[in-house]
Amino acid sequence: MAVQRKLSGHRPDLRLYVARSSIDGQGLFTSKRILARKKIGEFGGELISQRVARWRARRNHKIAIVELRDGKAVDASRAPNWFRYINHSCSPNAYIRIYRRHIEFYARGEIRAGQEITCDYGESHHNGSLRCTCRAANCRGSL
Repeated sequence: MAVQRKLSGHRPDLRLYVARSSIDGQGLFTSKRILARKKIGEFGGELISQRVARWRARRNHKIAIVELRDGKAVDASRAPNWFRYINHSCSPNAYIRIYRRHIEFYARGEIRAGQEITCDYGESHHNGSLRCTCRAANCRGSL
């Protein structure tokens, strides 16, 4: 079932929605085709220190935190932002671009209507200890 509350951070013309994911819990989907290299939207949340981010990551089962290079991090775990629902995939259809504390998502290739939007989380606080559930042909097996 799709989340009905108002969420922020995306281009309204893309018609994004949150629904049950075959990867993990809920995921972010689009009901409209997204062309390759098009900006999908921006991750937003509370600006915190990396120290606080890592403390929260150890204490919580589900997190939505992106660390920045300047010792800060953005925590969307409780923020009304669509992009906190993007699941990891070893074969993603989107990528993250960080520029001046703006965490933006772009389509790697065309994303079909009804398809889940995914990105490769890259390095994470899990350090390979969390089993990957993306089911991609090239799945690395862990995060």
